[in-house]
Amino acid sequence: MRKAYTYRLYPTKGQIRILNRMLEATRWVYNEALATRKRAWEERQESLGLYDTHSLLPRWKAERPSLKIVHSQVLQNACVRVDLAFKAFFRRVKAGEQPGYPRFKGPGRYDSLTYPQYGNGVRLEGRHLILSKIGSVKVVLHRPLEGTIKTVTIRRASTGKWYACFSVEVEPSPQPVPDAAVGIDVGLEHFATLSTGEHIPNPRFFRRDESERRSGAAPQQAKAQRKLSKAEKGTPERRKRRKIVARIHERIANKRRDFAHQLSRNLVNRFGIIAFEDLNVQGMLEGRSGAAPQRLAKSIADAAWKQFVQYTMSKAAEAGRRVVLVDPRNTSQRCSRCGQLVQKDVSVRVHSCPVCGLVLDRDENAAINILALGLQCLGASP
Repeated sequence: MRKAYTYRLYPTKGQIRILNRMLEATRWVYNEALATRKRAWEERQESLGLYDTHSLLPRWKAERPSLKIVHSQVLQNACVRVDLAFKAFFRRVKAGEQPGYPRFKGPGRYDSLTYPQYGNGVRLEGRHLILSKIGSVKVVLHRPLEGTIKTVTIRRASTGKWYACFSVEVEPSPQPVPDAAVGIDVGLEHFATLSTGEHIPNPRFFRRDESERRSGAAPQQAKAQRKLSKAEKGTPERRKRRKIVARIHERIANKRRDFAHQLSRNLVNRFGIIAFEDLNVQGMLEGRSGAAPQRLAKSIADAAWKQFVQYTMSKAAEAGRRVVLVDPRNTSQRCSRCGQLVQKDVSVRVHSCPVCGLVLDRDENAAINILALGLQCLGASP
């Protein structure tokens, strides 16, 4: 199975200049590959594939010498990204979704370089990463790198920091599987409610930072955003203020990621079977699933349920646990004891069944239903 390790890089000022030039050169290849495929269809109704754009790279290098500073496989990966973008576009068209035609990348909008073959243009030597055309870059290995390295991606964050992401092949390390199973209902009142009756408080990292007052001053995030909006576009002052806003959002994202990692690890250690609702989070953000976007979209995005579920699934696969996604329809309305549908508004936080008399927290009732559905999907008994 694949696993990712991300480490902070500390390139010198000269190396940063070269990396930025490499990003711009790779961005040009991405845009040119996209434009070539677009023109071929519009002018000749000809569909170009990945290897058609790969074959154009030698000609582009001859016409544009600046491309020679980038490793050849990194340029090929830019064409791969274009090909994946078109495949995703056609998949959405076929599924009847909003297609979203592949877009060109503007200046500064291409932020990563991928070396698809470790040892060819990139290698790790002790605490330094050796990059083709750049040299030795200091890397902080804050935890051991395990497994066989397959690919390496150099990424520039919006705050100007640089990271190296290693994709490695590791053998699963199954642990003794607990007999316990759990159903989890995610929400906004509580981040998660377990079928065991436990409530995980919602940290609301974005909302808390948005409304937090420090020493009687205005909220830090809102204050920085206002200063950014007042700065004139294209000025050094605006670039400086944009970086301040980016640092605030980076801090919030780091807190949210750490919370999701710790909670998912706790659940995987405790339970052998974990059941979640298969929520259409994107539809909820856009108001297609009954949620009012103006009122709830920001809180739903702040909760990052999908990220939490993905982390849990990744850890469960490595530890030999089972994660199952169930249909979310009527999990909150159905009585977990007798199965009667008890219609209730979102504001009603207690489930009270008129048939069997069960009175239970609304989210806990839903979590029990989710667990029952999950066990049913796996063919197991409650």
